[in-house]
Amino acid sequence: MTRALPTAALVTAASEGDQGAWNEIVERYTPLVLSVIYKHRLRPADAADVNQTLWLRLVEQISRLRDPDALPGWITTTTRNECLRVLRLQQRTLLFDPLAPDEQPPAAVVDDPDADMVAAERGQALREGFAQLSEQCRALLSRLLADPPASYASISGQLGVPIGSIGPTRIRCLDKLRKTPAVMRCVDASETGGGVLGASRVGQR
Repeated sequence: MTRALPTAALVTAASEGDQGAWNEIVERYTPLVLSVIYKHRLRPADAADVNQTLWLRLVEQISRLRDPDALPGWITTTTRNECLRVLRLQQRTLLFDPLAPDEQPPAAVVDDPDADMVAAERGQALREGFAQLSEQCRALLSRLLADPPASYASISGQLGVPIGSIGPTRIRCLDKLRKTPAVMRCVDASETGGGVLGASRVGQR
């Protein structure tokens, strides 16, 4: 059974298109992702974006991981970096007044413009994909991505679904998100060097 596979085998199988392996990775490591997000105390909307971005990044990178056994570390580091990026953007918004004539953005929070544009493009794709999900999926994922995430018992009461169906439904909803046209375009652009970052790099040659 896929559930018994070690991490490296799951990564290999998922990178080769095994949907069961991908589902198991999502189920196994979603608590890790949420724990890292929770430690950074992001706003609910930002927490949802970080969670969705993490899984999109993994879709993009899973076939390129040099050490499949190191997936938990990759997930932790990538989630933390995305949380810090969001916090930097918040800090920039709070500290920089564009209407002040002598105001300049703080040097400590100036990021790579390419990275910001790629992150914005990815975030937009995730928002579009989320909007294309069914009402059931949007309701479930919104509660699971809250800060802190709602308990399964609470979700069961609010949505009128059995507790045992929440985990499998979450996996199916994330898979549907991954397969929405908006997210697929973002993944395809990343894999082919396209999108905002690809266009920027071509222009620099």
